[in-house]
Amino acid sequence: MSDANLTMHWHGLAQAAAPFSDGAPMGSQWPIPPMHYFDYELKTPLGTAGTYFYHSHIDFQTSTANGPLIVDDSGPPPYPVDGDRVIHIQELFEKSDKDISDGLRAAPFVWSGETGGFLINGNTISNYPVVDPASARLSVIEVDPGKTYRFRYVGATGLSYAALAFENHTNIEIIEADGEYTKPYSTPLLQIGSGQRFSSLFKTKTCAELALFKKLDFYLQMESRDRPRIIASYAVLRYSNTCSALQHRHLYGRQAPTTTLPSERPIDLPPTIEGFLDYKLEPLVPNDVPSSDEVSRRIFVYSQQQIDKYVFWTDNGVSWADDNVDRETYTISPSEPYLVSLYKNTSKYLPDYDASMANYGLNPETNTYPAKLGEVIEIIFQQVGARSDDSRFGGGLDTHPWHAHGDHFYDIGGGPGVYDPEVAQQRLEGTHPVRRDTTMLFRYTTNVQPDQPWGWRAWRLRVQNPGVWMMHCHTLQHMIMGMQTVWVFGDAEDILKVKHPYVEGYLEYGGSVNGNATHPAVAVHYFETDDED
Repeated sequence: MSDANLTMHWHGLAQAAAPFSDGAPMGSQWPIPPMHYFDYELKTPLGTAGTYFYHSHIDFQTSTANGPLIVDDSGPPPYPVDGDRVIHIQELFEKSDKDISDGLRAAPFVWSGETGGFLINGNTISNYPVVDPASARLSVIEVDPGKTYRFRYVGATGLSYAALAFENHTNIEIIEADGEYTKPYSTPLLQIGSGQRFSSLFKTKTCAELALFKKLDFYLQMESRDRPRIIASYAVLRYSNTCSALQHRHLYGRQAPTTTLPSERPIDLPPTIEGFLDYKLEPLVPNDVPSSDEVSRRIFVYSQQQIDKYVFWTDNGVSWADDNVDRETYTISPSEPYLVSLYKNTSKYLPDYDASMANYGLNPETNTYPAKLGEVIEIIFQQVGARSDDSRFGGGLDTHPWHAHGDHFYDIGGGPGVYDPEVAQQRLEGTHPVRRDTTMLFRYTTNVQPDQPWGWRAWRLRVQNPGVWMMHCHTLQHMIMGMQTVWVFGDAEDILKVKHPYVEGYLEYGGSVNGNATHPAVAVHYFETDDED
């Protein structure tokens, strides 16, 4: 970029073999300075075929600097299809990325504003002045009659939980979630949060069925959920005119216009289905889910909004932000990426595992969560009613798409109220958890008493990828406001694999691993080095 820092995160792809390539600023990588470039190395081993996306991890850039990333099967896919379609979902905001980020950190607090619409494959129609009326249009998804397609949905949104469905098509058959194939699961609609991805089998109508409807165009309708007002956006599902009975299009209705919105909403979408897909999806093949007997410990992360002259989010009382503003009231990130700190001073920054065990998993000195390779842990995200100086805002709750870097976890469910291990285990009995990287902590209601726990999400994780990894809410506003945690997997010998002097270029902002017009980047080809050793 010409005037701002940048990183790139490969959402859903574990970067265990490339320590500085995860793209998390202040976690594992210095940002790339303006007018520079950085060579990322990606590894997609067998078993990672699926739907992912890439995005900047700098402030609100995530909302605009992103795109789909598809890892193809190395052999025949388990679900043969006639074609593949990507439905990439973003949101439109009136303010610039920088203005939004600055406002969220300001005192007094300045809200980003609500979304003005969903961008579906880059297009939308909105009243926001940032949309040129001459270019405002609906995207068209083209299909043929009587075929089976794989539709890939990428939740590259920033704020809104969303519900979507197709007009006169009532079967979305899910076959993939966050890069893991699942057994087919049918649902009439899809709910998708920021950071989530799904694939579905989409069976198009036959020529005979289209003749009954007397049209070839149908709307994809998408609506925001769990926001102050519902925003609806659309795309057009368009059938090719290949049926002999439909050659005269005027007999079967005209094409749906792509420069105007439908006169009325064609689909009546329900309110938020809390717990959507919980305990429903099953892996296509056994995925080595750890048993409850293998779990060595359970770590609770209590998430709460704090409102005073600033508005921010804390996890176990700690708010981790990617800037160095002194907000007085809460802990922030160190002045350099945590992985860099480990390389420079291991004895000071490597978290004390025993001290963390005595402090509910959180190291009190480094504000990180250490775990040993090979152990199986459960992470419980428990939401707590907001604490505010103004009684009007106390007790508020929100919906949070929690995302893990570094590896997939086994999603073992969620529910309202306070987490109860016996109730959680009863819900889990007879189910087969799927490995995910982003799942929803629902709010279940809008307000409770301040400091009252309400709503939980549980993960089970086999710790196997050494490194410094972020786990955070993928609602971008919440992330900027501090709803991030840092996890350290493994000991020093597990994590610090790039040796001196090769690591030196990674340890300073603007180091030699960043190239520009005058000199190339000097990067460590980690995979090659690892193979040779």
